[in-house]
Amino acid sequence: MTIGLIAELKTVNTVNDMMFRIPTITKNLLIINLIAFLATKVLLLRGIDLADIGGLHFFMANDFHLYQFVTYLFLHANFMHILSNMFGLWMFGCVIENVWGPKKFLFYYISCGIGAGLLQEIAQLGQFYFAITAQDPSVSFGEIFAIGEQLSGQLNTWTTIGASGAVYAVILAFGMTFPNERLFIIPFPFPIKAKWFVLGYVAIEFFSALGSSGDGVAHTAHLGGMLFGFLMIRYWRRHPNSGFDRGRGQQFFENLKRNFEQRQHRSGYNNPNMHANQSSSSKEADMEYNARKRQNQEEIDAILDKIRKSGYDSLTKEEKKKLFDASNQS
Repeated sequence: MTIGLIAELKTVNTVNDMMFRIPTITKNLLIINLIAFLATKVLLLRGIDLADIGGLHFFMANDFHLYQFVTYLFLHANFMHILSNMFGLWMFGCVIENVWGPKKFLFYYISCGIGAGLLQEIAQLGQFYFAITAQDPSVSFGEIFAIGEQLSGQLNTWTTIGASGAVYAVILAFGMTFPNERLFIIPFPFPIKAKWFVLGYVAIEFFSALGSSGDGVAHTAHLGGMLFGFLMIRYWRRHPNSGFDRGRGQQFFENLKRNFEQRQHRSGYNNPNMHANQSSSSKEADMEYNARKRQNQEEIDAILDKIRKSGYDSLTKEEKKKLFDASNQS
């Protein structure tokens, strides 16, 4: 995948802040992928092909195993392959995990990765069928499985590796959660809204899959990850009581409010020790300080109420900036 085309993520300050704080699941996924990549290179020197063992084989092949639907997500062919995938995971995964929470994000990531593998298996079945019928048009679909059993050794070469399907699903989640946030992409000199960016990726992968370019890229797996992600997000939005009720980040902003209040407390707001033996002038200054604090808190509460009622996208630029500034006060 060509996530490397992205030059800079220009979202609102709150989203930028989330992106640069790598949360637990995203950080661990990055580490595991890196360790698996290094292990693949080291073990290959000893004659052990980890990509062959953990890669997702075509289900008619001898070397196919169910666990490969998970292990293939952590294996990559070369440096550019893992770099592009991990860049996409870092850029968009940090934001989505901070909004959804670690459990929901991990479930989504793994499930979409498995879904991408399933769609890739279906695509390979179609590819196998058309390859056989091109040689013998009289072969029926039912006979394909018997032929596949005979050719199971040769089919071991059909192997899929890479986190692209799951990463594409994370990109989709960003586009559906923050559809109007802007991305700057090389070589375009103007920002593109996230929703159009995602639709553009879908179109590219769709036509690439139809074109059967033979570029060695599992375009169907990319589409599969995005398809499963789309269906999952739609289900969560229609069933807010299913246990995943933070689809648009309301809980994140509730946490933001609590953090803001805790920081106020740590900064000494209403600390009685600060007021001992103060002169009348310092008391007046302190009263003014407390009044400003109360006014700021009221404004933050109003912004959070607006998010709960109308969503994050309803905020003005000034309100978004104020919310970000409040979250970073020490």
